[in-house]
Amino acid sequence: MQSVVRRDAGAAAPRLDPRFRYLRVTTQGGRVAFLALGYIDDTPQGLLEVWYSGERQVLRLQNGRLAGATGVATEWHGVSLPPLPSWRELGREPAPYRWSRTRDVMPGYRYGLRDTLEVRQIGPPSRSQLAGVDALHFTWFEETSATLPPARYAVQIDDGGGTVVYAEQCLAPDLCLSWQRWKAAP
Repeated sequence: MQSVVRRDAGAAAPRLDPRFRYLRVTTQGGRVAFLALGYIDDTPQGLLEVWYSGERQVLRLQNGRLAGATGVATEWHGVSLPPLPSWRELGREPAPYRWSRTRDVMPGYRYGLRDTLEVRQIGPPSRSQLAGVDALHFTWFEETSATLPPARYAVQIDDGGGTVVYAEQCLAPDLCLSWQRWKAAP
């Protein structure tokens, strides 16, 4: 995998293998890494995408939400997300939609943490790590909980309900990531 995905400090024009699909991941400190899609599992809650970096980090995304992270300072294991309405349906909700997630967090052996979240549609933010695309092209959502900073999602609404093309989410109060679907140049 290291020959497929290389960390690029500049990240303006990375050399990526066009045979793979990528996520451009940015940390709070501005470090950029590219993760390649390893596989997709079809689960009862939706498609689960598993992304790998050349430095052995793994992110699991389900409908654009973080459903697992390993190889980072704070890891999420055993994440359980319920079946949720599509992003299109969430955009039609007149009030924030409430839901719950459970997760195990390492280090510290914190098991079965339960988060109650609220998601609502918002306007495009004035600042984000979104690169190469205007934020106005997407429908934006914010997800809040009592335990972590808010998450934001840029969604391309389509007939299937919507695809998250960019997101910001925190694994811990002091560890936040953004990721964006990224096309390799041919």
